[in-house]
Amino acid sequence: MRQTIFERCGGFAEVSKVVMNFYDKVLDSPATSPYFSNVDMKRLIDHQTKFFAALMGGPASYTNDHLEKVHARLGITEAAFLEAMVLMKDTLEEFNFLDEDIQLVQDEMMKRKNYIVAKK
Repeated sequence: MRQTIFERCGGFAEVSKVVMNFYDKVLDSPATSPYFSNVDMKRLIDHQTKFFAALMGGPASYTNDHLEKVHARLGITEAAFLEAMVLMKDTLEEFNFLDEDIQLVQDEMMKRKNYIVAKK
């Protein structure tokens, strides 16, 4: 049986490093940083480590209802979402993920876009 991306990348310890690096980029980006003022980043990184793990086939899971509920009040624009996707790709490349694994993670994230981006 083929290993999941989560297993190949080293589990939660490595995913946590990926997520921390990703959020360094997110906080530096003018398009995404405004969404994170007054956010407990330690808590967010813990949650996002589980979310990224789920995107990679790991043991954590988030329902679409949960994603929609958490993001509804944030008013995330499509432009900010797409910027985060670029930053995610850059981060995964820095951690030497395989191109096909990066694509799979991005595909999983795109499946959830409508639950994250604000409704017009």
